[in-house]
Amino acid sequence: MLPLLHVHHIALICSDYAVSKRFYTEVLGLRIIREVYRAERQSYKLDLALHGNYIIELFSFPEPPPRLTRPEAAGLRHLAFAVSDLAATVAWLDQHHVSSEPIRTDEFTGRRFTFIQDPDGLPVEFYES
Repeated sequence: MLPLLHVHHIALICSDYAVSKRFYTEVLGLRIIREVYRAERQSYKLDLALHGNYIIELFSFPEPPPRLTRPEAAGLRHLAFAVSDLAATVAWLDQHHVSSEPIRTDEFTGRRFTFIQDPDGLPVEFYES
């Protein structure tokens, strides 16, 4: 068996760096670990953490192609965060003008969840633990 320890990070490419940086830091509350501009690639790389754990690399590149379909295209389907209070999460999102889908219940676990979209349309799930 391959000795995997845990997921190290998830890399996302955004179309508008300033908008996505604000979304992931101010709306979702992720903390900036490091921000680097790579002039040779005309690209920002923003390392983000949740509760001290490095989880997301946010990249900008000149004119990235759009995501083909949502969410059934091959590749990353969605990004999911565990939350303790889904109603409070939805209220926070509403205060930040981020609309969420109606709350659903997982038929296998009985847990509630909802989806939003990041600034580039990537589905982001909030799953009540």
